[in-house]
Amino acid sequence: MPRVCVATIAGSDPSGGAGLQTDLRVFTLLGAYGQAVVTALTVQNSLGVKSWTPVTADEVRAQLEAIFEDFPPVAVKTGMLGTKANLTAITEILEREKPLLVVDPVLLAKRGESLFEKGARQAFERLFSLATVITPNLPEAEALLGERITDPEKALLKLKALGPKNIILKGGHLEGEEAVDLIFDGREVTAISAPKIKGNIGHGTGCTFSAALTVGLAQGLSLPEAARLAKNFVTLGLKAASISPLGQGISPLDHLIHLDRLKARYEVLKALEEAAQFFCNFPVRDLIPEVQSNLGYAIPLAQNQQEVAAFPGRIVACGEGAHPVGCPRFGASRHIANVILAAQKFDPEMRAAMNIRFHEKFLKKARQLGYQVAEFSRQEEPPEIKAREGSTLSWGVSQVCERLGSVPDFIADRGDVGKEPMIRILGRDPLEVVQKALKLLSGGNA
Repeated sequence: MPRVCVATIAGSDPSGGAGLQTDLRVFTLLGAYGQAVVTALTVQNSLGVKSWTPVTADEVRAQLEAIFEDFPPVAVKTGMLGTKANLTAITEILEREKPLLVVDPVLLAKRGESLFEKGARQAFERLFSLATVITPNLPEAEALLGERITDPEKALLKLKALGPKNIILKGGHLEGEEAVDLIFDGREVTAISAPKIKGNIGHGTGCTFSAALTVGLAQGLSLPEAARLAKNFVTLGLKAASISPLGQGISPLDHLIHLDRLKARYEVLKALEEAAQFFCNFPVRDLIPEVQSNLGYAIPLAQNQQEVAAFPGRIVACGEGAHPVGCPRFGASRHIANVILAAQKFDPEMRAAMNIRFHEKFLKKARQLGYQVAEFSRQEEPPEIKAREGSTLSWGVSQVCERLGSVPDFIADRGDVGKEPMIRILGRDPLEVVQKALKLLSGGNA
């Protein structure tokens, strides 16, 4: 099957955090064949842009002509263009070739350094008229319009008057806990949002978003679908960077979290099988509740239940022991997934959990062993949570973690009408979890 070709026309960032290096990385991770036209050589890193030198318009033109002469891209994105001469040369070729076009009007660096000659609005209008979508952030939109933006929706109308088919006004610079992006097609506004990720992070966010958007459009997604793909891609990269930042300044996104998550799916299933087999080698009947047990494990930074694997038939009591029913698969247990997803919001390393039978002796033994033990009461559950099917465990685990400021080893609840009392064990991986469980048994030495 032929690869979808997509191209970036952008500046070079030697630190790899933004520019064409980031674009090519995103293209590859999302399954597209990436091509690149270099418009400028920058001297920058996470501490800022020190200087930049434009590539001549003739060289830019020759690079772009070479791409379209051989295997032309389905979609093109533009980033830092540097000069009006470069912009003119690029526009002339794109007018002729008419690819899907994402214009990221890169005018300012993260710390505010200028990345384009003066007169941006007039220079860009001709290119905008070719654009499938433009993706300015708030400072870039203000530079294009020459005015302060106080009402983003009114600004969309003014940006639309510059000629693009669609606009995505990125909301990362707006106040609030959510980063809300506005998509405007000239008729209606669609908002997509994600929680803002705290930390000194975000170098290359705009490049990452527009590159992912370009691939989505090239692969046939609608604009809202491609925008959500790009939003999720950025959010995960920011989350991973907040855990392990790079550099001494504004850390770039961790794009490789997406590769880690793909690789982890096989490793998750294998680890679950091995941990369950280890657990079932012991006489564990006393640990199994009436509803039986389950053991779950999430890929890194899991976002939903389908990214948490467990045993579809649970781990059931059998004589003095137990055995898993079926092979582990993703999305097999809503309950154990909700426990893990809630815990990961407080500590992304806590990716595994198991439920066992409630008994005071288990809680006492856990405390004696030095584990952190906590519990929540279903009696305190708000009516709106109780009425929402499957929300109790997310609420209960979140309550405990918020109260403690961390994720404990054991979380107990004493049940309710029709709800069996239970203990949930949490850990970084399934072997750690089952070892904690086995240590609760009389004389346990796992």
